[in-house]
Amino acid sequence: MKTVLMVAEKPSLAQSIAKILSKGSCSSRKGLNGACSVHEYMGTFSGQSVRFKMTSVCGHVMSLDFIGKYNNWDKVDPAELFTKAPTEKKEANPKLNMVKFLQVEGKGCDYVVLWLDCDKEGENICFEVLDAIEPVMNRPYGSERTVYRAKFSSITDTDIWAAMNKLGEPNRNEALSVDARQELDLRIGCAFTRYTARPYTTPHCPTLHGPTLHPTVFKGKESPLTLDWDRVRVFDREVGQMFVNMTKTSREAKVESVSKKEKAKQRPLALNTVEMLRVASSSLGMGPQHTMQIAERLYTQGYISYPRTETNHYHDNFDLKGTLRQQANNPFWAQEVKALLSEGLNRPRKGADAGDHPPITPMRAASEGELGSDGWRLYEYIVRHFIATVSQDCKYLQTTISFTIASEGFSCSGKTLISPGFTEVMPWLGIPLEEAMPVCERGDVFTVEEIKLVERQTCPPDYLTEADLITLMEKHGIGTDASIPVHINNISQRNYVTVENGRKLKPTNLGIVLVHGYYKTDAELVLPTIRGAVEKQLNLIAQGKANYQQVLQHTLDIFKRKFHYFFDTIASMDELMEVTFSPIAATGKPLSRCGKCHRFMKYIQAKPSRLHCAGCDETYSLPQNGAIKLYKELRCPLDEFELVLWTSGSRGKSYPLCPYCFSNPPFRDMKKGMGCNECTHPSCQHSLNSLGIGQCVECEGGVLVLDPTSGPKWKMACNRCNVMVHFFEHAHRVQVAQESCEACEASLVAVDFNKTRSPLPDGEMQHSGCVFCDPVFQDLVELKHATMRHPSMTRGGGARRGGRGRGRGRREKKPKDKMAALAAYFV
Repeated sequence: MKTVLMVAEKPSLAQSIAKILSKGSCSSRKGLNGACSVHEYMGTFSGQSVRFKMTSVCGHVMSLDFIGKYNNWDKVDPAELFTKAPTEKKEANPKLNMVKFLQVEGKGCDYVVLWLDCDKEGENICFEVLDAIEPVMNRPYGSERTVYRAKFSSITDTDIWAAMNKLGEPNRNEALSVDARQELDLRIGCAFTRYTARPYTTPHCPTLHGPTLHPTVFKGKESPLTLDWDRVRVFDREVGQMFVNMTKTSREAKVESVSKKEKAKQRPLALNTVEMLRVASSSLGMGPQHTMQIAERLYTQGYISYPRTETNHYHDNFDLKGTLRQQANNPFWAQEVKALLSEGLNRPRKGADAGDHPPITPMRAASEGELGSDGWRLYEYIVRHFIATVSQDCKYLQTTISFTIASEGFSCSGKTLISPGFTEVMPWLGIPLEEAMPVCERGDVFTVEEIKLVERQTCPPDYLTEADLITLMEKHGIGTDASIPVHINNISQRNYVTVENGRKLKPTNLGIVLVHGYYKTDAELVLPTIRGAVEKQLNLIAQGKANYQQVLQHTLDIFKRKFHYFFDTIASMDELMEVTFSPIAATGKPLSRCGKCHRFMKYIQAKPSRLHCAGCDETYSLPQNGAIKLYKELRCPLDEFELVLWTSGSRGKSYPLCPYCFSNPPFRDMKKGMGCNECTHPSCQHSLNSLGIGQCVECEGGVLVLDPTSGPKWKMACNRCNVMVHFFEHAHRVQVAQESCEACEASLVAVDFNKTRSPLPDGEMQHSGCVFCDPVFQDLVELKHATMRHPSMTRGGGARRGGRGRGRGRREKKPKDKMAALAAYFV
């Protein structure tokens, strides 16, 4: 019997697809790397009975890097990185042994079906998977086809089966465009990064003043109207006062015209990624990277279609009515949905079809309890946006009255709603309620109540918001729907900007001096034109219209010339820097050892606090608003950096972290700024998998993690929110066990007490059990810093260690109803 190996991009995606295709009858086992499961079932493929094996990778299998000696910047001329320095593909995460895992599962297989995400990155991963497994697959008979590509846009039974029944081939050109982007980013980025700048001061922006006239007029007993001046403003106060004196000679405002015009506010285009990111930032207060993480979770769980798309147009054969009907029972918009289904849908506006995926669309009904706070807010917007696209336009009547006062022109206008249309489901876009305009006609006379000269001043432009930046990046062709969130997150993580109230991006001194320095030496390094041109060339590779090697070589030649010029004029940037700061290596005090050169790094306390290695000339970010100290001289098993301990005080949280991993997440499911209490290393004694106890009782997604430094006043703290659980005071030792509680799936803990201070019954000194369920432990546990809400105990499932079901070899279990009752232990 032949075997078909199917590979998805994420473990959760593989599980969902296998469940659909096997109709729930597959068996599952852990793969050799412990991170990816293999789901097996019997079925039919190409008209023959076969054994299916469904598994996954964890994002990219390989990453691009320079060969060893070119990673030592002290010995390599950066100019060599553009052409001479050889590159090689390395495993993106060596600890996962992904290549070996794929080869073990692929050995002896006859066919492979690739279920990677349907974008350029997904196409690139397709060929990374094929490079690993094709050498160990069974040889085909003659010209028999063995490699297939599944194209899908949502995790629904219909879409998955449609993809399985219409398999295509992976796109080599799109994969090559990603290879080109990776190599350009590596070579150009590494060469220029050596000259990253330090703080500088913000330039002052002048203001201009401009007085304007604001008459107030009335007619009879009606409410007064404030008029707008046709000249808008003048920039000389004396001239403004002259107009005031002139108009004050008349006490009458004569109506010159009254115009009424019916207007429409158009319903939105179908939702694509860039628009979703804009709205999430400006209206929901969610950053682009966080938004994409939530959207990807909603997608893998089957609630929305694929969230990375440039298309905002529905094809004629898209089932709009069926999609809308799924939302008919949600109390938040049931009335609007039922009215549309009864009266008929309005065809969505014609947008742009980029040829990738359909617009972002809700795929099934959901409730807030299922999705959690941020998940629900994003899902709710996606649903409301979809309903709006098939609703009528908003219609209103605009009335404008023009006046003259002593020959000067003024006017006022107002809007009256005729039909709300789509704004019934998107009320924040509705026509605001205004006082009714007075009934009048040409020749009517109003009485002038007063005329004010109002001083106004022009201000420097406000800081860009994330939404503004996303719009500009789209306009100039910088980044893609997938990479825009990464770019914005990078400039924040690298301290080039800080995110202020209203999601405004305020440039830091570091960011300002970088822009000024680069602009002073070569303006094209900061203007969007050259990057936009590179993006166009990369898109041509993806479309098969440009040669990969030619684009790569041409772009590298341009930036190599720019680098040489920049290097020759670097003194101008140095002059700019020396205005306000001293070298970073001259500050700070020795704290922990670097994992690369093994010299002591200096701890710089001044905000933003960080560690600096003078030997490697590299700086590492640290968590802020707390104290940092060395953590027992222990080292990270991944990179040999000495761990440091962050603490917010004796009554607060504390956790160890690796300075290198904090800025360079070692695993795909981690993001920058995570400590050991969020690290998914499968066996490290400091990681979430070793010290995680159970799901947080207050927030969604958080895990209660044992603080190994807290004894004798032991505690566990949530790695997301401020919840802390104090327990087992005066215990000699507290350890997290491998076993799980059968009732709630939390990890069991083993506690040793001193003989003289043991609170255990009958003078016992040792006991193992569940923190939440064991009656012996019930009186020894105390919740701090949170208000209990019973529903949070069941939100998102059982209290597995890490909330990810990644405990070493343990099977995921279904959450029990008993979880809701456990809240009583903390009341």
